[in-house]
Amino acid sequence: MKKVLFICTHNRCRSQLFQALANHLGNGKLVAQSAGSQPEGVVHPGAIAALKRHGIDTNELSSKSWDDLADFAPDLIVTVCDSAAGEACPVWFGDTEKQHWSTPDPSIVEGEAEQVIAFDKTIEEIKQRLQQSGLLS
Repeated sequence: MKKVLFICTHNRCRSQLFQALANHLGNGKLVAQSAGSQPEGVVHPGAIAALKRHGIDTNELSSKSWDDLADFAPDLIVTVCDSAAGEACPVWFGDTEKQHWSTPDPSIVEGEAEQVIAFDKTIEEIKQRLQQSGLLS
């Protein structure tokens, strides 16, 4: 079973979407977690609502620091926001494989209807990214 850690600076939106979708689509073939260097402390309500609209469980989601996952020992670390890609990672990441999958932030889209569309579009993009990555096979 492959273990993947998705990182976004505030761990409130994109990394949460990646975690939930990877665990849902992975069918037990992988375990995904998410974290941030400066966690916001809450998951964006738009992310929760979008995942629920798509029938994805959100019960395991929480905004946390990458320090909280020091014992997770991921096989792959994926940064999903551009600011996280440039951050110095904790020493405990060691020589773990790292990739950057730049993903636009749907939470900054203005207008309620527009934000709903942006979240749904982001979920579809994440599904495609996960399927193309080979993590789900």
